[in-house]
Amino acid sequence: MMKLFEKAGIPGWKALVPGLAAMEWCKMVGRKPAYALWFLFPVVNIFIYAGLCIDMVRSFGKTGFWQSVLAVVYAPIPFFQIGASSDKYLGPALDREREYHRLHHAAVESKDQAALRKLATQYPDMQKSQTREWSEAVIFAVFAAAFIRMFLIEAYVIPTSSMEGTLKVGDFLFVSKAHYGIRTPMTVIQFPLIHNRFSQNANGLMARESYLKNPSLPYYRLPAIENIDRNEPVVFNFPAGDSVVITPGRTFDVYQWRREGYDKRMPNYKVVTRPVDKKDHYIKRCVGIPGDSLEIRKGQLYINGQMAQNPEHLQMTYHVSSGGSPVNLKKLDEWGVNLTDLGEAAPGAGYFNLDAKQVEKVKTLGNDIKVEVVPAQSRYPGYVFPNDAKNYGGWTVDDFGPIYIPKAGATVTLTPQNISMYERIIRVYEGNELIVQNGKFILNGSETTTYTFKQNYYWMMGDNRHNSEDSRVWGYVPENHVVGKPLFIWFSTKNGSMANGINWDRIFKSASTM
Repeated sequence: MMKLFEKAGIPGWKALVPGLAAMEWCKMVGRKPAYALWFLFPVVNIFIYAGLCIDMVRSFGKTGFWQSVLAVVYAPIPFFQIGASSDKYLGPALDREREYHRLHHAAVESKDQAALRKLATQYPDMQKSQTREWSEAVIFAVFAAAFIRMFLIEAYVIPTSSMEGTLKVGDFLFVSKAHYGIRTPMTVIQFPLIHNRFSQNANGLMARESYLKNPSLPYYRLPAIENIDRNEPVVFNFPAGDSVVITPGRTFDVYQWRREGYDKRMPNYKVVTRPVDKKDHYIKRCVGIPGDSLEIRKGQLYINGQMAQNPEHLQMTYHVSSGGSPVNLKKLDEWGVNLTDLGEAAPGAGYFNLDAKQVEKVKTLGNDIKVEVVPAQSRYPGYVFPNDAKNYGGWTVDDFGPIYIPKAGATVTLTPQNISMYERIIRVYEGNELIVQNGKFILNGSETTTYTFKQNYYWMMGDNRHNSEDSRVWGYVPENHVVGKPLFIWFSTKNGSMANGINWDRIFKSASTM
């Protein structure tokens, strides 16, 4: 920028002084020096920078569409080209633009065709085709939406019943990415407004990832507005989603895919690897924070030895029977029971996920109604975290733990019995080389008996406790996987389909206090 400053009659050394350079830049394009203060505001400063880059090249007569695009994508190239060429500084681009619009408005008001023709000759750079006007408007809209979505607020929809009946299938949420600290992008090149995968049509076309893994940036998070508290719903990237198998029905993490034998039954599916910020989004309730000890006894959660406060709409699976007559599904639907979740198993009986209030209502359907909780059973030993059948094969989603939730800076002693708890943290989430050999642990080439955690971890569980794959299945959620805080429901369809109607009573309902 030194050469550009000198061409504009400004001492080149001012381009080397932070703050002063920004003020002079603003004056060069027709802004007040105080406009440079916008550079201090995260996210907003990206738009300010892009606008100033475009106005800078325009001030030297570079007004073409692709010249503007290049100024936004990589400003040093056009800046260097202008500095090394014979291009002259034409004056502040915004001053010329204001003068043109003033004269153009006056000519239009007076219907002076001669003045309009003269303006077209004097200001050829201000004449834009309708195609270019629309192109610039669309590009700016996409650019703005992509950055707002990336840094501030993003819309999500609840696809499964794991948080039923707090957050229902078909709820559309706005999620703040600023509350827990804005996480800067790690994946640099990506298709705008698509998270990680193009939709697949009937012919299987476009079923591919929507980004390039390289180049990439390291993890960084801006200061948080607030910390994650216990019992808050949180949106995060699926921790085990770094290697996934995508089937028409659902996405499996490759570890579960192999544990359950799908790799042998369906060998043609490919494994897709993803960076942290491109893993699938999940929403669960944070029930354990860094440093907590967590245990589940007969379905009741305990934190640090104390019975935890249960969510108001915590659900379990119940068997409902009515002595042979059909269960009144219409009443269940009125009471907010998700009928598409498990549904009826036989005439007069069914399995449903219910909260405590719904259980009491179901009992009023008749004297012969029986409502019995169905204890959760693991599909196989090692189904639940840490997926270690030898040492923890008796754990289930209802009887689990105790476990420790790692805190940054805390140190644990490693043993052959607990290494399965922390192995993924050490190798994958914190990037160490770990060799387990003959009961000994070689960490980055040196033998050790302890490990000190580099970041905080959280424990996430769904409110629909018997129908949620959560931390009980795949373990800890690293801090660098946290995306944001749900704010409110802006739209809601019944059971995820407009055909079933709209849940009008849920629109604009707070999602962060449920």
